[in-house]
Amino acid sequence: MSIRSAADDGSELNWSKSSYSSNEPGSDCIEIAPTPETVHVRDSKDRTRTHLAFATGPWTDFVTHTAGR
Repeated sequence: MSIRSAADDGSELNWSKSSYSSNEPGSDCIEIAPTPETVHVRDSKDRTRTHLAFATGPWTDFVTHTAGR
């Protein structure tokens, strides 16, 4: 599943979430929208709220660390 929205600079973001995520209302999941330099992250339950943005390097480190658990 992916949903498009605009970044602060006006460019389009392509939001997606894990295929392992439930589509049930209220399910806990995040959605990400990667760009060349930034990974945008938001709560899938409330897409209207402000999203977080992480530099690609630290985001990759975080995912690598958590995937190893």
